[in-house]
Amino acid sequence: MNLINATALETASMVRSRQVSAREVSQAMLAHLERCNPVLNALIHVDPERVLAEADAVDRSVGNGSTSMGSLSGATFSTKDNLWVQGRPASQGSRLFADFVAPASALAVERLQAAGGVALAGSNCSEFACKGNTTNQLHGATRNPWNTTLTPGGSSGGAAAAVAAGIGHLALCTDGGGSTRRPAAHTGVVGFKPSAGAIAHPVGFAEPVFGNSVVGLMARTVEDVAALFDAVAGADPRDPMCMVGALHSPTAGRLQNSLKGRRVAFSPRLGLDVVVDPDVAAATAQAAAWLRSAGADVVQVDPQWPQGTSEDALMPLQFSGLAAIHGEAFRRNPAMFDPDIGAQIERGLSLRGADVASALLHREALYRSLAEFFGRFDLLLTPTTPCVAWPLQDLGPRTIAGQDVSPRAHAAFTPVFNHVYAPACSVPVALDREGLPIGVQLVAPRWHDAAVLQAAWQLQTAAPARFRQPVPFPPALA
Repeated sequence: MNLINATALETASMVRSRQVSAREVSQAMLAHLERCNPVLNALIHVDPERVLAEADAVDRSVGNGSTSMGSLSGATFSTKDNLWVQGRPASQGSRLFADFVAPASALAVERLQAAGGVALAGSNCSEFACKGNTTNQLHGATRNPWNTTLTPGGSSGGAAAAVAAGIGHLALCTDGGGSTRRPAAHTGVVGFKPSAGAIAHPVGFAEPVFGNSVVGLMARTVEDVAALFDAVAGADPRDPMCMVGALHSPTAGRLQNSLKGRRVAFSPRLGLDVVVDPDVAAATAQAAAWLRSAGADVVQVDPQWPQGTSEDALMPLQFSGLAAIHGEAFRRNPAMFDPDIGAQIERGLSLRGADVASALLHREALYRSLAEFFGRFDLLLTPTTPCVAWPLQDLGPRTIAGQDVSPRAHAAFTPVFNHVYAPACSVPVALDREGLPIGVQLVAPRWHDAAVLQAAWQLQTAAPARFRQPVPFPPALA
């Protein structure tokens, strides 16, 4: 089997049965990285010797008959540049952290390595993971493997581009407002934002958006995402978002559970005044039909949000968080910052305490509103983004469906679910008329992560198999 095309689970099965060694898998991935990454600029901080040393450790454990090696033995993974891997650089895409080396590993990294995963490299992200594309002053821009003149989105664009191009089986990301789900949609991969607290994250950089950011997961199949989630999920008393004492119930074995009787709300625009590309709208409607065919009770209905609901109403939390963490450094030397991030910090420095409190109160109202909605429905289906990927040099799309839009219009459907701590997953379901990927988003109440992944599996089963394999990039390798 082609080691680049194999899924994480297929790879791990071959490694455990000794059909192939973890070293051979890592060597194949490093060679593929060397071919593809100079154009994509998806992965950074590559240390081949360390990668092979980790792979050799997996092989020794398998050879010794160790029972500690889990379902992901030998599968390679990237870590977003704002996640720590002990002894490796982690720069958050910022010149301020150009020389930072992580003193410890994020708990999700430790758990994935304990399950046999091999850390391949870091993945490029926007500065402090606070933009909707993936470019920064330190590492430059990441390109979309479907069309290298386009962005993969952000902030986890490096992770998405790498997974789509087959550079690594899995990716650990973060998602503070859609940073895992939107890039996944723009590159034709699966991107999962678990419930806040489902994956403890007590070790690493301070997060600008209080309570919003979680460890996000990417892979090319729902099965791989579920296996990755099972490997890294779990509480830790150092993380206040966790339910300490709660045990994670494995999801991978439940993916094929029937959707019969599940109540699914199909919301084409999420009840918001937003523009949606016709191809995206059609793909989302098709996904609703597929869920209905799988036995779900699908009804077109919108959530009823509190008055004034929009991303603008909640952005003071990000602006103030950035100002609290990086405000002093910005005052000393603003030239060290991406101008777009500098503008956010300036906004945060100008905010009043009442502005931040108002955003927190609005978040509480959102939480109650969605809780009432999920009293009537088990799942919610929306577009992941209202558009496909846009030109690399632009902060956001200039138009959607022929209408001029703001640079943040692409983010209409994702941030609210961070603010209410709900699990959400983007699943690739179609290509637009230009051949670019379209993803749809599934959402469930907090702690109902398995329900999201079960519905995602049903959509993956119904959608074209085109998305099961990496993008044939570069063309000479197709």
